[in-house]
Amino acid sequence: MAAEIIHPNTQDTVDPVDAVFALHRGGKMEIRATVPVRDADDLSLAYTPGVAKVCTAIAEQPELVNDYTWKSNVVAVVTDGTAVLGLGDIGPEASLPVMEGKAILFKQFGGVDAVPIALACTEVDEIVETVVRLAPSFGGVNLEDISAPRCFEIERRLQDALDIPIFHDDQHGTAIVTTAALWNAAKVTGREIGSLRAVISGAGAAGIAIAKMLVAAGIGDVAVCDRRGVVHEGRGDLTDVKAEIAVLTNRTGVKGTLNDALKGADVFIGVSGGTVPEDAVATMAEGCFIFAMANPTPEIHPEVAHKYAAVVATGRSDFPNQINNVLAFPGIFAGALQVRATRITEGMKLAAAKALAAVVADELTAQKVIPSPFDQRVAPAVTKAVAEAARAEGVARL
Repeated sequence: MAAEIIHPNTQDTVDPVDAVFALHRGGKMEIRATVPVRDADDLSLAYTPGVAKVCTAIAEQPELVNDYTWKSNVVAVVTDGTAVLGLGDIGPEASLPVMEGKAILFKQFGGVDAVPIALACTEVDEIVETVVRLAPSFGGVNLEDISAPRCFEIERRLQDALDIPIFHDDQHGTAIVTTAALWNAAKVTGREIGSLRAVISGAGAAGIAIAKMLVAAGIGDVAVCDRRGVVHEGRGDLTDVKAEIAVLTNRTGVKGTLNDALKGADVFIGVSGGTVPEDAVATMAEGCFIFAMANPTPEIHPEVAHKYAAVVATGRSDFPNQINNVLAFPGIFAGALQVRATRITEGMKLAAAKALAAVVADELTAQKVIPSPFDQRVAPAVTKAVAEAARAEGVARL
């Protein structure tokens, strides 16, 4: 009989035949060679003495590293384990199953190799220094599950320090997919995004990024809410990041609580957890859109949302219109790496959102404003759009 596994924190007994644990045993990924090593001749080409010829060439022309190693098609998936899924600060070791999962999604959906890297440090300076030192091995860096507000500074400083794409998926992946879904929700209901007033519940990484992208996309107005209510310029308790978003958003000057902001709102976007009371939902505009994306429990359950909303989306796979980052990040990195982009620009992100929305443009219904993650058209469309945008914005090297 298999031995029991005891979880060190809860002391709960884990079923050794549980399907989840069975799938994760031994990890979810491995390294495989792309060339054979069958005999001495193969060995002399793949390793010494042959490899010295390639090393020498790269030493003389450093850009050749992209042609003669895997660098140009490999991404570091970097975390410090401080904001893992809905689990919070669980540390680097406990984050590894998620980082492995992210890495196999890169490969499965974008054809991009990825390496999970969980760091045993949480200070901004230490994380930045560590990633900068690791960067020669990678064509791009996907920052993952790093808590706000540190995640904003880490991304900015790495973008300044390195000439490879740096992308915090919790921010930008979520924003891209949300924006694509909102464009299509407006289209299927005969509206323009510029006529909509949105309310975002959550002023963390995802909420801030969504607000910025919606402003760039031409939203009529958007208000961001944190635990203390609407983020606006009159508040004296704002972080630098929230102060910046206060200037960019809330043109109508809404103040008060989330419930106050929802009165007459056309769009609710939830990236915070918690529960929005039904009586507050009922005050939203007729034919509103509700994107309640907290997992596993949406801020507004679809059964409630459908009473009031024309379009409903969640972060879950068991309801229609799943807002899932896997629709974005594999193609974004595939496109950026394809042209050896030096960074991922705002234009590239908007191009990704437009391409994602266009995948289902001819198939739109209220139950299908965003493609399935398994729609094989998604990654090629996003890849192509991002590569073209990188060239147009002057950040492509190919």
